[in-house]
Amino acid sequence: MFKKLIAFTKNGAIRQTFGYYFLFICLGLDMAIVGPTLPALAKQTGSSLGRMGLLFLAGSAGYTLGTMIGGRIFDRVRGHPIMGIAQLFVAALIVLVPFTPWFWLLLAILVCKGLAEGLINTGANTLLVWTHVEKVGPFMNGLHFFFGLGAFLSPLLVAQVVEIAGGYRWAFWALAAFAALVGLHMLTLSGSPQPAYADKGKTVPGAQGPISYPLVIAAMLFLFFYVGAEITFGGWVYTYAVTLNLASAVGAAYLTSVFWLAFTIGRLLSIPAATRFTPKQIISAALFSCLSILTIGIIFAGFGAVLWVLAIGLGFCMAPIWPTGFTLAGQSINLTGRISSVILLGDSLGGMILPTLVGQVIEGSSPRAMVYLVFGSLVLNLLAFAGMSRLRPVKPLPTT
Repeated sequence: MFKKLIAFTKNGAIRQTFGYYFLFICLGLDMAIVGPTLPALAKQTGSSLGRMGLLFLAGSAGYTLGTMIGGRIFDRVRGHPIMGIAQLFVAALIVLVPFTPWFWLLLAILVCKGLAEGLINTGANTLLVWTHVEKVGPFMNGLHFFFGLGAFLSPLLVAQVVEIAGGYRWAFWALAAFAALVGLHMLTLSGSPQPAYADKGKTVPGAQGPISYPLVIAAMLFLFFYVGAEITFGGWVYTYAVTLNLASAVGAAYLTSVFWLAFTIGRLLSIPAATRFTPKQIISAALFSCLSILTIGIIFAGFGAVLWVLAIGLGFCMAPIWPTGFTLAGQSINLTGRISSVILLGDSLGGMILPTLVGQVIEGSSPRAMVYLVFGSLVLNLLAFAGMSRLRPVKPLPTT
């Protein structure tokens, strides 16, 4: 048993996979730390809550740029050193966030940090597909399980320090220390996986030969509407609960953490589910469940207990949608780094537009609009999924 464990840890593919998992823990931690610290960052920079919605725009703008250039980079150079350096850059910028007294400078920091994280996101998703090819399904769900794990731990960390004077700063600094260690670990990984097409002209089993750009666009829109809904709810539910007096500051931090806990459990259970059910079955069940839960949340809005049910149910049912959708795209298209970056643009743009819009709507009307916007985004997500399903090749084409 001990020898098998040693052999397992020395397996190059497994070591690479866990390196990507550590990167996604950091992405989850960083993504979820913004929501619970929005009021503190607003006070730190002397800004209104409506203006703070621009933080999502700034981070996502950088993320989009990193995603756009990431595909071309990973097609040409070894990926592990690039991701390691990008992660160390992220760690340095996280340290600066709670020191920044000017709103414009905070925006600039988040743009730069988002750029590096866009590179990391593109690299981890693409290199994981190249590592495991047609067997990537459970590993992809595992990757995004670790994102959910980080997102769950982040608001929990904030809740522990929020009542201490300046305590939110320690949450950022702890995250920066962990991110730096992960960056150093990536620099120690030898080699980098190569795309399937680089191996004697082979294609991904089940994928079509010529690139179907309508299918690429449908996959991009799928991620766009899904991520818009996920980041909007996870990022704004804290402010939603506090502004409507549905929870205290500490209670709202725990509410955010519970959302990400349910999300993490959903991601964990989606790993074995990916081995038993098809991507189309998983996505259909998840999206219809999300819309049903949101309908209940809209009908019974204003009740604190219903908000907790909404956070738990939505987190659990949202969990498998992103990795299963990206796996479905990978089974339909030969994913080069460039094509991956185009699809992942949907991810970065989705995290930019809807969360920013919610900040403006909350400032101008009511926080209750947040739930309606999440519902509408998931309806459009369902339509994009229908487009992906229709555009997929009916029969797998033979590999060359």
